[in-house]
Amino acid sequence: MNFEAVIGLEVHAQLLTKSKIFCGCSTTFGQRPNSAACPVCLGLPGALPVLNREAVNMAVKMILAVDGSVGMTSVFARKNYFYPDLPKGYQISQFDRPIGIGGRIAFEDNGVRKQIRLTRIHLEEDAGKSLHPEGHSEDFTRIDVNRCGVPLMEIVSEPEIRSPREAYLYLHALKQIVEHLGICDGNMEEGSLRCDANVSIRPVGETKLGTKTEVKNLNSIRGVEKALRYEIDRQIAIVSSGDRVEQQTLLYSDADGRCYPMRSKEESHDYRYLPDPDLVPLQLTPNWIATVQRELPELPLNRQDRYVHDLALPRYDAEVLTSSPGLALYFEETLAACPDAKLVANWIMTEVLARVKGNAAGIAGFAVEPARLGRLLEMIRSKAITGKIGKELFECMLADARPVEAIVAEKGLAPIADSSDLGGLIDKVIADHPKEVARYRAGQTKLLAFFVGQVMRATGGRADPAVTNELLRSKLAQSE
Repeated sequence: MNFEAVIGLEVHAQLLTKSKIFCGCSTTFGQRPNSAACPVCLGLPGALPVLNREAVNMAVKMILAVDGSVGMTSVFARKNYFYPDLPKGYQISQFDRPIGIGGRIAFEDNGVRKQIRLTRIHLEEDAGKSLHPEGHSEDFTRIDVNRCGVPLMEIVSEPEIRSPREAYLYLHALKQIVEHLGICDGNMEEGSLRCDANVSIRPVGETKLGTKTEVKNLNSIRGVEKALRYEIDRQIAIVSSGDRVEQQTLLYSDADGRCYPMRSKEESHDYRYLPDPDLVPLQLTPNWIATVQRELPELPLNRQDRYVHDLALPRYDAEVLTSSPGLALYFEETLAACPDAKLVANWIMTEVLARVKGNAAGIAGFAVEPARLGRLLEMIRSKAITGKIGKELFECMLADARPVEAIVAEKGLAPIADSSDLGGLIDKVIADHPKEVARYRAGQTKLLAFFVGQVMRATGGRADPAVTNELLRSKLAQSE
C-alpha cells in the first residue's frame, strides 16, 4: 500500500521589538540570567500587562505580506498550564479571535510555483527557559525567566504540505519573508524561529486524516526535514505492521536522527482558555492597517521574479541573491555602480560569499563595500583591467579601504594596451615557439589561445586580451 504524508507546521517567530510584549523589559539575547524580568513577566499580584504597539504592527505587516485577513478585533486569552519556566502558570496568547486569519506562503519547487494556505497568525508571549547543566542534568534544573514575555508571532499552516522537502521549502520561504519584513532575525540557533510539526499518514486516495503526532521545538530547517522523514517512515512501519499510531508529542534528537515520546498530546480544552481580564480586546482601524501597508517592502519572491524578468538572471542566481535582505541590498547597490547584472551576480555568489561565510559580521560588515566592488567590476566590464587583475585587486581591497583606482595606480596594475609595448613581447613569444608557430600556420588556429596565454604569463595578466589577440593574429599572418 502506498501512503502519503499530511503535514501542518506551527512556526513561532520572535518579533524584533526592543521590549517585551506586555512590559518594558529588554528582549536583548544573551543577558545575564533573570536580569530582564519584572512583576509583569512573573505575573505577580497587581501587575498589569500593557500591549506593545510595535508587536501589533509587526504582526499586521506579516498578515498583509501573506495576503491574510487582519482581525479588526482580536482577543487575548490565558492558556493555562504548569511549567517550571512559566512562573504565573498561564501564557497570554490568542485563541478563538486571533489577529490574523488565512493567507498563504508561496515558494518554487523545481521550477513549479506552489503555495500553502495559512490557518491563522496570532500573537502570544514566550515562556522562560529551563537549563540542565551538563553533567548535573539529573541533579537540578536552573530557570532563566528572561525570555518570559518576549513577543512571539505564531504562524499556523493548513495541513497541505505533502513531503519533508515541501516543508523545507515552506520554512525557507517563511524565514525569508520575516527577514525581508524586518520583524524577525530568523536566527534558529538562538530560538528566534522555532517550528512544531504535525504529521500523519494515510493511504494515497484516502481523504480522511490519520492519527497525527506533533514533533516539538525543531530549531533548524534541515532538522525539520530530517525529523519529518523519520516520523513518516516510523508511522508507515507501524501501520504496515497492523498497529495503530498513538497520538503523541515527540522530541527529535539530532544526535541519532530519531523521535522520542515527550508526552501525550493535549487538546485545546486541556488548556482551559479564558479571556485575559487584564487586557481589553485589541481594536484596529483601517487607518492603522493602511499605515502598515505603506511600509511593506518588496517581498523575496517578487524580488526574485524581478531579477529574472528585468535583469535576465537565472532563477538560481535570483534565489541565492534574495536569500537574505542584506545580500539582496548588497547586490542592488553593487549593480548601481556596474550595470552588468550577471557579472555582479557571479562575483557576489563566488568571491564575496566565499569570504562572508563563517564571518560573524556577515554581508553588512563585509570589508569591500558594494560601491567599491561595483567600481572594480565596472573596470573589468569596460576592459580597463583584466579579470585576472580584478581578482588580485579584490584581494587587496579586503585589507585596503582606498578607492580601487588608487590601488591600481600604486601597484602598477593598469592593463597594457599599447601595441608598441606589446609588439616586442609578442615577437619574442613567436620566436621562442617555432614548432607551435609552424602548427598554427598549418591550420591549427586554436593555438592562438596558447600564444595569448604566453603573453599573459609574461605580463602578469596585464596584457589587454583584445589588443593581444589582434596583434598576435596580425603578426602570425605577416610571418607566413
